[in-house]
Amino acid sequence: MLGVAIATLGATPLFAYAQAHDAHSGHTAMPASSAPADAASMPGMDHSKMSMPDMDHGTMNMKPTSAPKPAEAMPGMNHGQANTAPPAPAHDMGAMNTSGGEMDHGDMQMQGGSAPPDARDPDAYSDGYVRNAGKYALPPSNALIMSDMHNFGSVYFDRLEYVRARGEEWAAYEGEAWYGSTYNRAVIKAEGEVASGKLQESETQLLWRHAVSTFWNTELGVRFDHAQGAPNREWLAFGFNGLAPYWFEVDATAYVGPSGRTALGLSAEYDILLTQKLYLQPSVEVNFYGKNDPAREIGSGLSDGTAGLRLKYEVTRQFVPYVGVEWSSKFGKTADYARAAGDSKQETRFVAGLSFRF
Repeated sequence: MLGVAIATLGATPLFAYAQAHDAHSGHTAMPASSAPADAASMPGMDHSKMSMPDMDHGTMNMKPTSAPKPAEAMPGMNHGQANTAPPAPAHDMGAMNTSGGEMDHGDMQMQGGSAPPDARDPDAYSDGYVRNAGKYALPPSNALIMSDMHNFGSVYFDRLEYVRARGEEWAAYEGEAWYGSTYNRAVIKAEGEVASGKLQESETQLLWRHAVSTFWNTELGVRFDHAQGAPNREWLAFGFNGLAPYWFEVDATAYVGPSGRTALGLSAEYDILLTQKLYLQPSVEVNFYGKNDPAREIGSGLSDGTAGLRLKYEVTRQFVPYVGVEWSSKFGKTADYARAAGDSKQETRFVAGLSFRF
């Protein structure tokens, strides 16, 4: 029994070899070589016609012995029939058949050029009817009016504030109201001080404002000055205001009054944004007069000036509370009049107030 088992184990490799040899019997015997054959030795070899019905590729050990050769190095090998798809033809729009006719992009016209002879007249789309005439015209109450043709009105107080200086307290106001269109408006400007429930002094102007450019207006009208214990004064006024380069708000007005009196007022302010709602607003204002006016304690030349700094918080565009400080000074003959009356020619004022519009 031991001899039979040994004989069986020795015959098993022989049967395996015979089966493998029979599976490759379809191949033509090729002489062994230590180096792989190059493409030149197989000029007529066509892999697409090789018959290998019993070849089992799963048992083949295909270890590359050298780098693969490029396709140009095997001119005789025909891979075109070895289960590869033919290359797609070039995309030729000129040969595209669309509904029985060839599409020729060369004859297609894109934007530009002359309109075709049968194009519709763009001015005849309404059959001759216009917006404000004919049977389709709207009544006056429904007629379309552009924004610059409407009349609007607004009231704006730039300063309505509490003021404290030299141990005294009073209220101050400065604002304007206007009515009109984008280009022409009737304007009332007013500013003054109220103390102990009485109007101490005021300046009121009635003006006609006309827009001469995108950022600038001219103003023409009259001014009326009032003060406790002093005569009133009336003036003709002409000036301009607007937005200067770098976003400076500028106002300049010249005045002419009876008895050869003249005056010039200049003011400017600027907004320094700290956030989208919180900002600082520095401002400056100076006044000049052409002659002395002892009754109102005003001297000629540079009469007085004020510089202020207010910190404003824009709750809404219509409601802006603030706090700030102002420095006021009198100059020249006006300062002499103040000293003679026992007043200081300079003072620092602390203010808190509100800017609003509606």
